[in-house]
Formats: sequence, C-alpha cells, structure tokens
Amino acid sequence: MEKLLAGQIALVTGASSGIGYGVAKALADAGASVVLNYHSHAESAQKLADEITRSGGAAIAVKADVSSPADIDAMFDACVARFGTVDIVVANSGLQKDSAFADMTLDDWQIVLATNLTGQFLTAQAAVKEFRRRGSRPVSKALGKIICMSSVHEVIPWAGHVNYTASKGGVQMFMKSLAQEVAPERIRVNSIAPGAIRTRINHDAWDTSDAQRKLLQLIPYGRVGEVEDIGKAAVWLASDESDYVVGTTLFVDGGMTLYPGFVGNG
Repeated sequence: MEKLLAGQIALVTGASSGIGYGVAKALADAGASVVLNYHSHAESAQKLADEITRSGGAAIAVKADVSSPADIDAMFDACVARFGTVDIVVANSGLQKDSAFADMTLDDWQIVLATNLTGQFLTAQAAVKEFRRRGSRPVSKALGKIICMSSVHEVIPWAGHVNYTASKGGVQMFMKSLAQEVAPERIRVNSIAPGAIRTRINHDAWDTSDAQRKLLQLIPYGRVGEVEDIGKAAVWLASDESDYVVGTTLFVDGGMTLYPGFVGNG
C-alpha cells in the first residue's frame, strides 16, 4: 500500500478488536504512527502494537473508557507524550446491548449512548482542541482529520436495537454539525457507515451457511464485508486524496442501504 499517511499520527479508539483493529492496522500500513485505544482487551491491542513496531512502524496501546472525560484527557496526554501530537482521530468505540423495547433497561439504554455517542463527542472535542493547540503541520493539507464510525443503521431502522440505532442516528447529525462548525479551520470531519462486516460482534450472522445465506439476502453485492474494507476507506478519508470531502458519511456496505427487499418493486 502507498504510504499516504507517512509522518502522521493516528489515534483509533476501540482498536483491540474488530473494525477498530482493522482500521488501526490499515493506517499503520499506510505510514501512520498509531495510538491503539482499548477498554478491556489489553492483550490484543498490545499484540497489534508489537506487530506494527516489528514491521518498522510505531505504535502504543493505551487503556481508556471513552465515556470518561478523565480517561479521554489521559489518552490524549499519552498520545502527545509519545508522538508530540495527533493528526488523525478515528472515533470507533462502540457496543450493543440488544433488547426488545419494552424490556430494555435504562442501564442498557444509557451505556450504549454513553459509549457510542457521548464517547464520540468527548473524543472529537479533545481532538479539535489538540489540532488547535499545535497548529498546522506539513504532513497534511488539513489541520486535522476526524473520522466517526457510524453504521448503516444511522438510516436503516432495526427493531430490537433502538438504543444502538438511536446512537448511530445521533452520530450522523453530530458529525455533520461538527463538520460544519470546524471546516473553516480546515478540520475535516466525516463518517464511515459499515454494513455487515465479519467481526466477533456479529458472529451469529455469518458463522453458518444458513445464517450467511440469510444475511446475503440483505447485501446486493453478494459478500460479507471484511475489516480490511473499512480500513481502506479510513485510509482514504484520512489522506489528502479526500481533502475536499467534508461532512460526508461514506457507506461501506455492499449495497445494503439500497434496500434490496424492494428489488422487483417490493
């Protein structure tokens, strides 16, 4: 892969598994030094940091709960202490607590919103402050880049997941409003909205032939996505190749948002 991000520093939250792990690896492969945030899986985050370092890159793993302002501050302090600043921030941390609506507890509502939406607010706010503090750098046309990790469920309703979809719908307008506010400073804010990606969180949807056949009915392109698909999209959005892309959600979903149930007029 071309080193589109050479000389840049990237922070990826929720980088110990799944999409965050894949994004962090892709950014490192593109030349960025990477801060790998994790909440509860230190071993896998450190394993990836070691792998990046052995390959000639630079990476550290940092524990933080993205819903905690104190943890966010400490995470950015660690980033600055090791690398001097940050150029790219991928607000990826997210979780699900699925339940029928009438049975959903307030705790299950609040913990999903705290991580998926408040966590993005706190992460992006700290990023904007750091971009402003250190000023422009010759490694990028933009003062800084923020990528919010959303989901196709920012636009597709999903019964039984109202907390998750509410958080991702919130990410959509959070991203757009923030992008509008900070674009005059040449801070670029965009989102990636993955569709069905082969990760541990949705293992039940693809781990058997029957489950995968059912899932593929929702994907016109005919395959389940891989974390590498999201990683490549993140590299492009973080690079100068997308310098005129501001306030946009990039759907990486094999066509899931084309509502394939309506093929043949529904």
